[in-house]
Amino acid sequence: MNGSQAPELTQEQARVLQKLLQAGFQFASIEHVARHIVVEKGGFIALLDPAEGNLKLFSQVGYRMGEEIGMLVEQNGNLAFVWKKQAMAATPELLASYERVKVELAQILKDE
Repeated sequence: MNGSQAPELTQEQARVLQKLLQAGFQFASIEHVARHIVVEKGGFIALLDPAEGNLKLFSQVGYRMGEEIGMLVEQNGNLAFVWKKQAMAATPELLASYERVKVELAQILKDE
């Protein structure tokens, strides 16, 4: 598979993607991400690695910041989603949504 070619999926991987769609996730695109399947829910982005016949979470769930993905980090004692010099405060409501999406995604992927 070259860097820009979409991976071929197994029937099991397609079934998991169908479950994600049924749970409210949507397929998304991030320009510089070709190797992974990108799913989004509520502004939260996950990169799924379709290697070895499975779908596994690649890195951590992030937050969409324009066309990029901000990662949750601690800055000066506060949590924020950060992409380069852009930062978005991780409010309690945003963190609660982040945790719900992570748990839901992990459960669907675990059931694979």
